[in-house]
Amino acid sequence: MPPHRPDTAEHPQDAPYAGLTPEVVLDALDAVGLRGDGRLIQLNSYENRVFQVFLEDARVVVAKFYRPARWSDAQILEEHAFAAELEEHEVPLAAPWPLSVDARSLHAERLTSLGTTLASFATDAGAYRFAVTERKAGRAPEVENPEVLEWIGRFIGRIHAVGAAGRFAHRLTLSPASLGHEPRGWLLAHDIVPPDARPAWRGMVDAALERVDAAFAQAGALRTLRLHGDCHLGNILWTAAGPHFVDLDDALTGPAVQDLWMLLSGNRAERQRQLGAVLDGYEQFMDFDRRELALIEPLRTLRIVHHSAWIARRWKDPAFPIAFPWFESPAYWAEQATRLRDQLEAMDEAPLIA
Repeated sequence: MPPHRPDTAEHPQDAPYAGLTPEVVLDALDAVGLRGDGRLIQLNSYENRVFQVFLEDARVVVAKFYRPARWSDAQILEEHAFAAELEEHEVPLAAPWPLSVDARSLHAERLTSLGTTLASFATDAGAYRFAVTERKAGRAPEVENPEVLEWIGRFIGRIHAVGAAGRFAHRLTLSPASLGHEPRGWLLAHDIVPPDARPAWRGMVDAALERVDAAFAQAGALRTLRLHGDCHLGNILWTAAGPHFVDLDDALTGPAVQDLWMLLSGNRAERQRQLGAVLDGYEQFMDFDRRELALIEPLRTLRIVHHSAWIARRWKDPAFPIAFPWFESPAYWAEQATRLRDQLEAMDEAPLIA
């Protein structure tokens, strides 16, 4: 799962989307002048709620309703501004549309503008912040083809070329503290790990994070830039025109390798070949610091730790027990301890070469 800021509330809101009915979705869009024809499809998303909505004028849009208390308005608007900046540089992605109150709508009084591209719609269950983008279709990329990986590398290189030209003021910064130590401390402080699994998990997570800290220290001062943040293959859609991302919901500041390592899979030889193809494309637009390759396995380790905390923090959302029914079992935590032990071995191996 992608890196996120912990919920500001100590106890996240129960059932945060209970009041987000199809009628509310259509009424919110109507309030900004986007009138649906009654058809909408909920798309896969655990974090936010995302809908494909068919409009009366034959357009099809995607409406994203943000999880309450996850991001601040400033963080969301900064993400939107980065998307607009990328779009200005002809990087293919779905940038949020400007939204304004349509005084003709019967629901106009329930809408509050929070910025050019972000609005809030009031309901009896609370207010929901939302943004709207163009629908962009696509399929999974054929990553067995090195030419496809090179194309994806060029695409990410273009994103990073724009990302390096500015700085985030409000989005998160990737670090072992934010993605590793803080989630570990939260899980232990809230007694999430079952007592019989706790000693083994705690021993492995402490050893793994110590190794992560050492790897980041050894890498030294690396260039950081604005990143996509959650650049795995499931977030890339492919068309005849090439790859594109749907949005930048997890955009953050960090080293370039954060947007590259999740593209690699398989045994070491396979990952080596994939990395070569990706960097062949990437370096047509951006230089890459080879020292960052030593952070691939540490970053994978941080993702493992953070993922457990991410599920735990969302557990009161009814969607999560359904999606992760094994989460509270000792077997899950034993598996996590095993994965962290494997990561200790992986972090002892020499980095990939490029």
